[in-house]
Amino acid sequence: MVEAQGMKVLVVDDQEPVRLALSMLFELHGLGVITAATTADALCAVREADVGVVVQDMNFSHNTTSGDEGIALFREIHALDPDLPVVLMTAWSSLETAVALVREGAADYVAKPWDDTKLLVTVQNLLGLRAARDENARLRRQAARQRSELSARFDLCGLVYASAAMHAVVSLATQVARADVPVLITGPNGCGKEKLAEIVHANSGRKGKPLIKVNAGAIAENLIEAELFGAEAGAFTGATRARAGFFEAAHGGTLFLDEIATLAPHSQTKLLRVLQNGEIQRVGSSSPRTVDVRVVSATNANIAQAIAAGAFREDLYFRLNVVELRVPPLSERSEDLLPLAEHFVRLHHGSALPLSGDAVGAMEAHDFPGNVRELENRVKRALLVGNGSAITAADLDLASRPGDPRPAPAGPGAPPDPLADAERRVIESALSEAKGVVSKAAAELGLSRQALYRRMERLGIELERRMKG
Repeated sequence: MVEAQGMKVLVVDDQEPVRLALSMLFELHGLGVITAATTADALCAVREADVGVVVQDMNFSHNTTSGDEGIALFREIHALDPDLPVVLMTAWSSLETAVALVREGAADYVAKPWDDTKLLVTVQNLLGLRAARDENARLRRQAARQRSELSARFDLCGLVYASAAMHAVVSLATQVARADVPVLITGPNGCGKEKLAEIVHANSGRKGKPLIKVNAGAIAENLIEAELFGAEAGAFTGATRARAGFFEAAHGGTLFLDEIATLAPHSQTKLLRVLQNGEIQRVGSSSPRTVDVRVVSATNANIAQAIAAGAFREDLYFRLNVVELRVPPLSERSEDLLPLAEHFVRLHHGSALPLSGDAVGAMEAHDFPGNVRELENRVKRALLVGNGSAITAADLDLASRPGDPRPAPAGPGAPPDPLADAERRVIESALSEAKGVVSKAAAELGLSRQALYRRMERLGIELERRMKG
C-alpha cells in the first residue's frame, strides 16, 4: 500500500484529556496529529492542513447526547472533501446515529471507551487508502496531461481513451508514423486497430495522400489479386476493361490491409514481392508497375501459430512486422469504458445523456468480448430502447454475452416486445449496409458470424427476404 507520508490525523474532541490520549497513541506509532476542540478549528484544519483521516467525537457538549453537533460537523467535512475518511467516536447512546452516518459516507465508527489496537489499525489502514487514492488521482492527472500534450502535437483522429495501456500504444503509433516502414497492428476484433492505422497515416509524411482501407477477409479468394493489384481487360470473365487495384489507388499514400492472415498463399507471395521491390503486376499483364505505398496491416489471428501450421509465410511476416502495435482488449483497459460510452452516446444521440450507476456497474462487470465495437452497439441499442432520460443497465442488456440465446419469442397474440423489435431493426440495418454479407454485418455488430445467425433465427430474420426488402 502507498505510504501516507506527511498526512496527519485530525483528532476532534472538546475534551482535552481525550485529545491528549489520542495524540499520544498516534504519535507513539509515528503518525502526525492535529487536534481541534471546536467545529470551527476542525473545518479550518481540513481546509488548510494535509489531513489524511479525521477521528471525530460525536458529542461536543456535556449536557446533550443527541449528537447534533457531531452530525453537523461530519456533514460539513464530507461536503468539503467527500473522499476524506472520517472515523466517528461515539457513546452507546448515539450508536444508531453513527451507523446512519456510515451509510452517508463515514468510514467507520468506534465506541467509547475505545480499543487502542483496533483504533490504531483502523486509522493506519484508512491513511494508506487515502494515500493510495491521492496517488491514483495524481497519476490520472499526469496521464490526462500526457494525453493532452500528445493530442496537441499529433493528430489522434478522434480516438477516445483514458487508460495508460492505450496511451502507450498511441504514443508508439505517433513515434513510428514518420518512419515510413511497414506496421503490423495486432489485437482482437473490435479493439480499434483501424483507428490506429488512421493515426499512423495522419502523422506520417504521406498524410496528404490516400489512405485506402481493405478488409482482406471480406474479399473472395479468386478476386483478391485483382482487387489488390488490378486487372487488364479480358483477364477473366467479366473483366471488360482495365482496372487499377488498391495498391495503385494508394500510390503515394498508405494501404491498410485488415485481416492480413486470411490471404491465400499465392497472394502472400505477390504481396511479399511488392514489399521487397515496390512492384505490382496486374492480373492478365506481364509488365510490372512501380508503386510507392506504405503498408499497414492488421490481424486478430495468432500469426506464430499460422506460420507453424504453414498457413502464413514467415518471410512475409517479418516484412510486415517492422514495428508491431499491440492493441489491448477492452477488458484490459477498464478506464476507457466510461469515456468511450459517453463518446458513443454523444455521437449517436447528438447530445450528452447520463449513464445511471447501475449502467456503469454493469459495464465494469462485463468483459466485452466484442471490445469497443460491442460497447458502441450496446450504446446504440440503449438509445433505441431507453426512455430518453438516462441509460440504464437494462437498456445496455449486459446480463448476457454476445451470442447467448434469449428466451423464445412469445406466441401469437402476445404483446409486442419492444427490445426484440429494437434488436431486429439494428440487425436488419447492419445486414442492409453489408449488402447481405453476414460476416461483414457480424463484424460491424461486434458479434461472431455464428452468434449473428443465432440471433437472426431467434428474431425470425430471413436473409433472402431481408435482401428483397
